[in-house]
Amino acid sequence: MKFAQFLLKNSKAAGIPKQVERFSKFSPSPLSMKQFLDFGSANACEKTSFVFLRQELPVRMANIMKEIDFLPDKLLGTPSLKLLTSWYSQSLLELVEFLEKDPYDKSVLTNFTETLVNIRNRHNNVVPTMAQGVVEYKEAFGVDPVTNQNVQYFLDRFYMSRISIRMLMNQHTLIFDGSVNPAHPKHIGSIDPSCDVAEVVKDAYETSKMLCEQYYLTSPDMEIIEVNSKSPGQPLHIVYVPSHLYHMLFELFKNAMRATVETHESSPTLPPVKVRVSLGNEDLTIKMSDRGGGVPLRKIEHLFSYMYSTAPSPVHVDNSRNAPLAGFGYGLPISRLYAKYFQGDLQLYSMEGYGTSAVVYLKALSSESVERLPVFNKSALRHYQSTIEADDWCMPSREPKKLGKQEWTQ
Repeated sequence: MKFAQFLLKNSKAAGIPKQVERFSKFSPSPLSMKQFLDFGSANACEKTSFVFLRQELPVRMANIMKEIDFLPDKLLGTPSLKLLTSWYSQSLLELVEFLEKDPYDKSVLTNFTETLVNIRNRHNNVVPTMAQGVVEYKEAFGVDPVTNQNVQYFLDRFYMSRISIRMLMNQHTLIFDGSVNPAHPKHIGSIDPSCDVAEVVKDAYETSKMLCEQYYLTSPDMEIIEVNSKSPGQPLHIVYVPSHLYHMLFELFKNAMRATVETHESSPTLPPVKVRVSLGNEDLTIKMSDRGGGVPLRKIEHLFSYMYSTAPSPVHVDNSRNAPLAGFGYGLPISRLYAKYFQGDLQLYSMEGYGTSAVVYLKALSSESVERLPVFNKSALRHYQSTIEADDWCMPSREPKKLGKQEWTQ
């Protein structure tokens, strides 16, 4: 194992491969939004949460650590990936120490909560660190289709795993740190049992508008329409994590505003960004439409690609002077993961020459909003072992045959 060999060079991490093997044999246990709510709101028991998390967090970490080993050797050898694997190893070791501790000992529970906070802080820069590793690899070795396919598959799973691990840690630390957030007294950890979707839309718009005006000195207006088919005329409320929804909408607004301003830079007025929010029996859907010129169909999938990102690396530039879209270009793919995390989705539909519509799908019922978690098994392994085969559809030639000049004989 490449990952194991790397870890064994560090004497402190000698037990890591054994722990990864041990915990990756278990499948993660996905929780529904309703379970998160029920647990946090009705006499939340810190001991129960401790006993669950001291097993579940190592399982989720070990499952994704197994997959790190299937990345290309040269990617694993980058300084960024070495740093990142050391974070995961240290965090796994710290969690495993609690397996034999007494849940009835108050000091153990306090120490566990402090450890979770430390782990969460240690992993704050996981996304840019992994992104920087990909940049280092691309600059040194370029991109080939097989590597692109494997890295795309891995990063979707890796970042989804990270979202889920932080969700568990946030719920525990927020509920059991003994304080209530004065700004959001009714929140259960990071979950709002009555999340006002239109308010989150407006918050994301206002922040994006401020960024857009700082850079372009102008910004498009927003028009919002709410459609509540379940309770006509009533505001749209669902059980959700407002920070996740904000993350998605903020990213979509930034893209819509930049496209609109740059497409209409010589026009006296800017067309508005139109948002429609609709609540049905199964889905809550948010559609955001701009008139920012659109994107060709062949480029849509590249917008969700980690390897094909065209954004400049923020490590080498001054972020304070950069456009609202500055970064590694991971905004859209990670926003889609936030949507998929509780069984939703994020899709783009574009009309080149006119504009783009982004659609966010969320589950309307908390019992159906269940975590979507990666698990390491033979199916996952096959993805890393697959190769790019010849296409079974004809590819159009750049120079069509001149059939008119062909001579036919009987």
